[in-house]
Amino acid sequence: MVGTLGKSARRRLSTLALSSVLVLALAACGNQVGTDEPLDGYSAEEIFTRGEYVLENNRRIEPAMRYFREVERLYPYTDWARRSLVMQAYALHRDGQYDEARATAQRFLDQYPGDPDAAWAAYIVALTYYDQIEDVGRDQGLTFQALNHLRYVIEQYPNTEYARSAVLKFDLAFDRLAAKEMEIGRFYLSRGNYQAGINRFRAVVEQYQTTTQTPEALHRLVESYLALGLRDEAQTAGAILGHNFRSSPFYEDSFRLLTAAGLSDQAQGTSWLNDIYRRTIRGEWL
Repeated sequence: MVGTLGKSARRRLSTLALSSVLVLALAACGNQVGTDEPLDGYSAEEIFTRGEYVLENNRRIEPAMRYFREVERLYPYTDWARRSLVMQAYALHRDGQYDEARATAQRFLDQYPGDPDAAWAAYIVALTYYDQIEDVGRDQGLTFQALNHLRYVIEQYPNTEYARSAVLKFDLAFDRLAAKEMEIGRFYLSRGNYQAGINRFRAVVEQYQTTTQTPEALHRLVESYLALGLRDEAQTAGAILGHNFRSSPFYEDSFRLLTAAGLSDQAQGTSWLNDIYRRTIRGEWL
């Protein structure tokens, strides 16, 4: 969650904190400042900067949230009000209040779609899903949501630091979906339900081929097809695995299974795997 606050945002906030007389004055008196102190006499910048200082120096976000909300209330049509709104979203996300953070960040995007902090707000929305992604054994609905919103950040704000971070998280979330398919496929395989397992492993090879799950998916296809006596399909899966992932231990296991059955790791037949072999390895697209 620390990564939510990007470099440019941190730089801007740090500069404000150093330049504000209010921060210096209030920092000196520390906790002597009451949380119910009237703020009407302070400027928007002073209240905002105090909120920053409190947020950076407290685990609890409620005191800081009061300052940001007061900026919105007292100075609703200023740049400081916009900044206060996105800071509320950031604070709520940091505190693990994902629904509230998402709603606040979305409110910012709805009201200020062209603001320089719109990329940050969109990134926060994506993180409210990404940071809730459960273990592979759980439902992956949040993973799909995270992928959709990470893609939005990447496409809408391609030249920002948030897009660069979103790309990394997108790859991790995508791999998690492939891992879910593998988990289900292994379950079917262990029960001898080979065709159901093949369907899951095929999904990984066709839809998630850029993930780390692909070598195992190909190996499990070799296992499943051999169990069903489908020799051509098993050999073709082994051929793709050997060409793309020869250093993988899964290739060693598949090669051992194939040779034990008197087969080679050469593509055979006209199955869907042979189509993949022709396109990706031989470059034949027609």
